[in-house]
Amino acid sequence: MNRYLSSALILSFTAAMTLGVAAQTNRPAAQASQDPSDSMSKSSAAGMPMADARFMKKAAAGGMAEVEMGKLAVQKASSDQVKQFGQRMIDDHSKANEQLNQLALQQHIDLPRQPYAKDKETKARLEKLSGVEFDQAYMTDMVNDHKQDVTEFQQESKSAKNPALKSFVEQTLPVLREHLSQAQQILPAQKAEADHAGNPGR
Repeated sequence: MNRYLSSALILSFTAAMTLGVAAQTNRPAAQASQDPSDSMSKSSAAGMPMADARFMKKAAAGGMAEVEMGKLAVQKASSDQVKQFGQRMIDDHSKANEQLNQLALQQHIDLPRQPYAKDKETKARLEKLSGVEFDQAYMTDMVNDHKQDVTEFQQESKSAKNPALKSFVEQTLPVLREHLSQAQQILPAQKAEADHAGNPGR
């Protein structure tokens, strides 16, 4: 009788151990199937806040617009100063765009592939102009655009949470200030030239 009881106890204990091992084995597997995606989404959110991502997208679209309108200035401007400024826009903003694209790849951010609608409208308006009219209109847009760019980059330099983006902004901001200063120096001469062309007797 005792022999049968001992055998039954051994079988019960073995079954319990087997179920316990199976439960322990299955639980980590279930957790492993969920944890990677959860931790990845948390780290992505922590690495690039939504406000920083929005800034990157706007900066990318604006940078592409500066390059496209710079190409237009090289083709259409009558003033050598304006042509040279347009070439600088191509060179500097192409470099900044490439740096921004590299940062976006590292942070898994999808950037726009073309300028925003308002910049497309500006380009379409400029394409219809020529001579001194183009020069004045283009440089006026460049002053206004770069005033806004400098303001937005200054704000982002203070509020950026992502270290890599903050570094990009701090590196790019002095270049944008130079662009604004140069555009402000060129614009008055283009306005005077346009006024003279419109009133040749003056």
